[in-house]
Amino acid sequence: MRKYAQTLTIIGLIAWFASAAPAAPAAAGGQELLARMPIKEVTVFKDGHAFVLHEGKVATDAAGRVVLDYLPSPVLGTFWSYSADPKVKLTGVVAGKHRVAIQHTSLTIPELIEGNVGVKVRITEVGDKEAKEPKAVYEATILGVPQRSGEELARTSPPGTEERLPLKGGVVLLKMVDGVRAVPIERIESVTFLDEPRTASSAEEFRNLLTLRLDWGGGKPAPQADVGMVYLQKGLRWIPEYRVELDGKGKAHLRLQATLINELADLQDVTANLVVGVPAFAFKDTLDPMALQATAARLSSYFQQDSRTANAFSNRIMSQTTRMGEERGGAEEAANQAAPADLGPEVGATQKSEDLFIYTVEHLTLRKGERMVVPVAEFDLEYKDVYRLDLTFSPPPEARQQFDSNRQLELARLLSAPKVMHNVRLINKSKFPLTTAPAMILANGRPLAQGMMKYTAIGATGDLEVTAAVDIAVDRKDKETGRVPNAAKWHGHSYDRIDLAGSIHLTNRKTQAVEIEVQRHILGIADTAGQDGRIEQSLWTDGGLAGGEAMPLWWSWYSWGPWWYEFNGLGRIIWKITLEPGKSIDLEYTWHYLWG
Repeated sequence: MRKYAQTLTIIGLIAWFASAAPAAPAAAGGQELLARMPIKEVTVFKDGHAFVLHEGKVATDAAGRVVLDYLPSPVLGTFWSYSADPKVKLTGVVAGKHRVAIQHTSLTIPELIEGNVGVKVRITEVGDKEAKEPKAVYEATILGVPQRSGEELARTSPPGTEERLPLKGGVVLLKMVDGVRAVPIERIESVTFLDEPRTASSAEEFRNLLTLRLDWGGGKPAPQADVGMVYLQKGLRWIPEYRVELDGKGKAHLRLQATLINELADLQDVTANLVVGVPAFAFKDTLDPMALQATAARLSSYFQQDSRTANAFSNRIMSQTTRMGEERGGAEEAANQAAPADLGPEVGATQKSEDLFIYTVEHLTLRKGERMVVPVAEFDLEYKDVYRLDLTFSPPPEARQQFDSNRQLELARLLSAPKVMHNVRLINKSKFPLTTAPAMILANGRPLAQGMMKYTAIGATGDLEVTAAVDIAVDRKDKETGRVPNAAKWHGHSYDRIDLAGSIHLTNRKTQAVEIEVQRHILGIADTAGQDGRIEQSLWTDGGLAGGEAMPLWWSWYSWGPWWYEFNGLGRIIWKITLEPGKSIDLEYTWHYLWG
């Protein structure tokens, strides 16, 4: 069955297993009828969902059914069961609440009495000090504790009454020489067993059971059935982590490891497929009715959608966009539990399936509630040093004047002195895609920085930010160069044109030449770009830079009228220059916007 999860053809797999139909619920019974179906394989996604495959030979009850006391909490439409024996047909799967007799170690006198029917005992009853009655001591045989069974309660209750557990009486029946005596259990002070006592007692309790009804083709049911089930459930995720060692000569040695967080179920010698990429699960927030519960069990912060750790490592391109640097200084959520240092088993072969890439870990053992660090891959890539300067747009003065003093301070912090950032541009010629993950960067065995690796497909290039390049000085100046009143009319209103010009002064104080990529984002329409700069313009209707996640924090501080989106757009001017040591350059540009 492993090949199905490895190739991740989930739709085809679900269709292959789609043979179930409704069936009658399993009858109440003892815990000896309950079977466990082992987990053979898990396909783990970075968002915390896992595609779980159970399969094996499990015990059947007297009717040839498989009754499981493990009930998953699958995503709607992802739960499928099947028979792996071609001679046995699965005719239905039922999830329901049933009474099950469970044996427990007896811990109290009433439990010991219930568990020792037929045993001879010496009873000591409490006396009555006020009536000066002494304690009574006598020998008897335990006949049992009267109770109304669940069947009796159902028979004598009004129609539609919810099923109940047996109702136990408060007396014990004792066989005496002169007859049968009913003694309130609360009056029994001590019990001396004259025969060897049984230390366990059985009591019924409600359990959520999963029953697989099987058709044995008219033959006698076997004591075991070869069955399986698959489902998608949240509670198991992997977090990738990179270690990038730079040799200073254009070669980077990368190591990828995975931190596995298991809050789903015990895993014993399973095959785990770690997936780069997240398929679209349309109903991932809706539980399947087979879960028998209205809401999913609460998991730790690593699985919460509003958590920083839950969203930080997804492969969505927009989530990789830094918004004016406010995330760079944000505090991360603290984890309550430390991950163990066990590196786990070695990783085997890898598979590729469409837009998803899979790392396979064999023989994984990880109990529920545990964490594990697993080495995944190790390879070399070529790189080169690139310096980048990204200058975002700021609000027009007309809008900024309407911000209060606190927002003015916040805006000043966000637009503080720009810095050229040193990046390592990795050329991915390996057989692995680079996935979004934290990356520890080292040179000559010493740490340089920790950055965020971004998704980079095989054959593509990706930038890993290292640190600010303090030896490259930046000075940006913008100024208004003119206004044209009534430059445009719209719906009976006139709008002025504001013309602006800017320059970016760069100085290389390093001892070697550097390649610098500069991007200047502007709010409005870009007009000119000197020094061979390239202009890219986007209208609001085009989406792109106007996407909600790309907008800066201050955008919601001002109520933008519809006229703004009618006339203005978003522009970007790009320069790629080589700056010799000790040299400077001025990058010039102009733009305009309409204001009403």
